[in-house]
Amino acid sequence: MQDNATEVTAAGIARMAGVGRAAVSNWRRRHADFPKPVGGTETSPSFALMEVEGWLRKQGKLAEVPLRERVWQQLAGHPEGPVAALTHAGFVLLLIHDRPTVWLELSADPDERLAERLPTALAAVLAPRFGKSAQEPAGGAHARVPHAGTAEAGTPDAGACAVHAPTDEQLLPSVPLLRGVAELAADLGARQTFEFLLGRHLDANPRQYTLTPAELARLMAELAGPARTVVDPACGTGALLRAVAPSAGQEFYAQDSSAALAALTSLRLALHSRAAVHGAVGDTLRADAHPELRADVVLCHPPFNERNWGHDELAYDARWEYGFPPRTESELAWVQHALARLSEGGTAVVLMPPASASRRSGRRIRADLLRRGALRAVIALPVGAAPPNNIALHLWVLRRPGTAPSRAEVLLADTGQYAGEGRGGPDWEAVREAALGAWRTYDRTGALDERPGLARTVPVVELLDDDVDLAPARHLPPPAVADGAEALASVRARLDETLRLTTRLTPQPAASAQPVRWPLTTVGELARGGALTLRTGGSGGPARVPVLTDHDVLAGAAPSGTLPESDEEAVLTEPGDIVVPVLGGGAMARVIDEATGGAALGRNLVLLRPDPAALDPWFLAGFLRGTANTRQASSYASTATRLDVRRLQLPRLPLDEQRRYGARFRALDEFERALRHASRLGDQLVRGMYDGLADGTVAPD
Repeated sequence: MQDNATEVTAAGIARMAGVGRAAVSNWRRRHADFPKPVGGTETSPSFALMEVEGWLRKQGKLAEVPLRERVWQQLAGHPEGPVAALTHAGFVLLLIHDRPTVWLELSADPDERLAERLPTALAAVLAPRFGKSAQEPAGGAHARVPHAGTAEAGTPDAGACAVHAPTDEQLLPSVPLLRGVAELAADLGARQTFEFLLGRHLDANPRQYTLTPAELARLMAELAGPARTVVDPACGTGALLRAVAPSAGQEFYAQDSSAALAALTSLRLALHSRAAVHGAVGDTLRADAHPELRADVVLCHPPFNERNWGHDELAYDARWEYGFPPRTESELAWVQHALARLSEGGTAVVLMPPASASRRSGRRIRADLLRRGALRAVIALPVGAAPPNNIALHLWVLRRPGTAPSRAEVLLADTGQYAGEGRGGPDWEAVREAALGAWRTYDRTGALDERPGLARTVPVVELLDDDVDLAPARHLPPPAVADGAEALASVRARLDETLRLTTRLTPQPAASAQPVRWPLTTVGELARGGALTLRTGGSGGPARVPVLTDHDVLAGAAPSGTLPESDEEAVLTEPGDIVVPVLGGGAMARVIDEATGGAALGRNLVLLRPDPAALDPWFLAGFLRGTANTRQASSYASTATRLDVRRLQLPRLPLDEQRRYGARFRALDEFERALRHASRLGDQLVRGMYDGLADGTVAPD
């Protein structure tokens, strides 16, 4: 069943049809029968989803709206907002997950009857998972529960349970959505459906949330080790707790000042595991929901650089065992909160800004953490590991001191050398291997053999100076230059060989000729005629699948990116596909080869898969790279130029003639790759010469 009142924005229409926003604006101008706006604003109108579907299908631009897209549009256009809709969807998915036969019985009822009966069924599921307080609406059995994320939500009671059974009044507008969600869960599973919808919501609202990347969450959980009781005092979307390895009798404690995030995290964890979930709403520093708790592990990605963290109210708080945090050191308040919630010998892993390791205002607390053996390791991450992506963040590994003597040395490690190029992200496998290898050796033996440029253990007494500077880069010896002059000679030989190759590949000057006036077609027409298929990059995918990013396409590099982990079906490339970036205004198209085939398609990319009986891929890619072609198919309505791939043109030529042009375009591509390789080798040679001369491994003569 579909909700007639569901609205969709121009961006949603573009996603449904697989085109850019500019194409939707063009349809509105050119077609008098295009659906009229039913809501939104003059600059950002919204349209009735059913009317849009009918118009797209009538125009041949859409055969059928996929179930995933229809459910997402219903959620995004929910009258109470997407967060309330996502929470209601999570309730029903948990019911389907735990008691599928109950949902089957209820779903046979009409909408109003379903809304009346559903709260009772949900209460029976929520109580075993979240406690008896989850059975009642917030504020009492007869109170109308304000939707999380809305203005009427107000400030919840300190430590209030994050999950409460909704009322029939709240559920009634959501019933069409809930039926669609259940249908989607029959295909994907309840957990996968929630991950898809949550991931799509986070991707659509990137500025509203500070996310912890899945690979970073996994590293933090592995550093902490297995645990039965785990706490995240600033849970956000629950990535850290979700990364914890499951075990019998496990309990998760999650708290966040945002009622919406606390509820979504609780539902996400309940769908992800059988652990008991204790979700709470409230500012953890000011109103900790679990003051008596002593956990095995604390994982925390706290808010950075907060001045209003409670400095004035919390001056005499018992958690400040290592010193009262200055107003500008909110991160050290979170560190001490994490230590206060650990049992003896328990481990905390906290993500920290690099300034916390060296700011003078925090040196006394850092010194006491070292003296008493609470701080065991500081691990510098590569740039781009987590927002803000231009800063190399740190991981602090802490342990609650017990009766055993404190360690005389602390581990300092720097994984910055594993930063990825451009926007591809770090080499997470290398980061994990380096960080976990160093930590586990140190944790087992109390010391670590020096690893130049990567890790070493430093005596605590060496760090207790006036600054107590814990930045790993200041205490690690530089990495040794491998083989010195011999390695540079090898690079030079490879550069010579590559330059000779570029000389052989240099294209011969073309004979002058008048421009040819071919009959033209467009990518959109070819797609409608079945000569090619068109797909757009996704917002999530399976874990550890290499992702081809727009930067990789522009740089001619191997897949280097990551997507948020979800169970959304990724678009996988195949040899012979053409990939086109849609942002930036440049003329670029890349033909996928055997080495790149199988990678997932990243954001801001469009994939064209030609029928080999009708189109030569190199011919197609070559003409798509024409500057004039790209210019006429681009939109300049905003600060970022966006390419409408469907408007790109190419000539109608017989297949034999296409292959003749394709061979020439392929030779140009080979020449371009050789030039790029020569540039990289030249950079490596220059950098190595500077380093070698500076450290004495290369003589001036």
